[in-house]
Amino acid sequence: GCYIYDANGNKYLDALARLLSTALGGSEPRLVKAPTEQLNKLPFYHSFYNHTTRPSLDLANELISIFTARQMGKVFFTCSGSEANDSQVKLVWYYNNALGRPKKKKIIARSQSYHGTTYISASLSGLPTLHQDFDLPGNFVLHTDCPHYWRFHLPGETEEEFATRLANNLENLILKEGPDMIAAFIAEPVIGAGGVILPPKTYFEKIQEVVKKHDILFIVDEALSSAYAPIGAILVSREISDVIYSHSNKLGTFAHGFTYSGHPVSCAVALEALKIYRERDIPGHVSHVAQRFQEGIKAFAAESPIIWETRGVGLLIATEFTDNKSPYDLFPFEWGIGETFGAECKKRGMVVKVLGNLIAMSPPLIITLEEIDKLVSIYGEALKVTEARVAECKAKKK
Repeated sequence: GCYIYDANGNKYLDALARLLSTALGGSEPRLVKAPTEQLNKLPFYHSFYNHTTRPSLDLANELISIFTARQMGKVFFTCSGSEANDSQVKLVWYYNNALGRPKKKKIIARSQSYHGTTYISASLSGLPTLHQDFDLPGNFVLHTDCPHYWRFHLPGETEEEFATRLANNLENLILKEGPDMIAAFIAEPVIGAGGVILPPKTYFEKIQEVVKKHDILFIVDEALSSAYAPIGAILVSREISDVIYSHSNKLGTFAHGFTYSGHPVSCAVALEALKIYRERDIPGHVSHVAQRFQEGIKAFAAESPIIWETRGVGLLIATEFTDNKSPYDLFPFEWGIGETFGAECKKRGMVVKVLGNLIAMSPPLIITLEEIDKLVSIYGEALKVTEARVAECKAKKK
């Protein structure tokens, strides 16, 4: 369910869903049965040389049937999001070579984004800690603005104007480098690891206009939904997959893949997870409980003198601690404000994610209203202690 236990048997409400990776909780029997049955049928076979397995093929067909807003041509499986983003960049390069555009290779990502930790995916990520002393990012990556309105808007600037300015900044970056040099733009719909940042409502529409204008591919990195098995997937539109297939036929091969791509056990788990989503109407359940989750946290945050912003959607939320409710008055790192909050939550039986002065929570999608009430209550208690810690630190500073 929504709980985890430590080595001493202590029970904790998991407000982070095991790093946002167990949407259906930590003990779903059907997600244990599915891999067990598959291991007895066919533990493993690779997906090279025109081979595949039934679970891999079934999952690919299922995914294509789900994503109907844009007709997808092919699915390529990986073992992680990092592998998926590495593969997407290689596909983009291969695609442009096939079209006779060898210079069109640079990728534009965004500040504060997270796309993985391998060489390519860490380069795409807009988090300095992933670059420091790793000689990253690579010179094939450019970074543009983070769409965090409340931190980066200009005085008097509306959200619509902010979104327009960011789209203009993106186009200026493209024109500066040369449209014939820019291959793709990559973005998370909601920036997750970089701080749970939701863009303004018209942001992506404006961004899409810019990239379409300059014949730049748009890569959507949506990774915050998973289960128990390591698996990732790339979905490619038919227009792109047709070009790639035609070019690989000329070369005689498409030399990319991973030993465990489309692993039958992982695919069996993913298929069963999708069945559970449908049969139990998990999206409907989230719609039912998310309002209490968001309103409960935001009610405490609105009354707190140390919280600048609380932002989120559905069962994903972040709280940012600052002084004077200002995005610029950050608490000194040595005060350990975020760590204090996290420790107080743990004392009361709940685990959250601490990122400096930012707290992120995203419980499993199966969480009940009673569990949400418990989560919100612990949040409020931990917040009171954290406020006292701030007051204590300020008094010592004087």
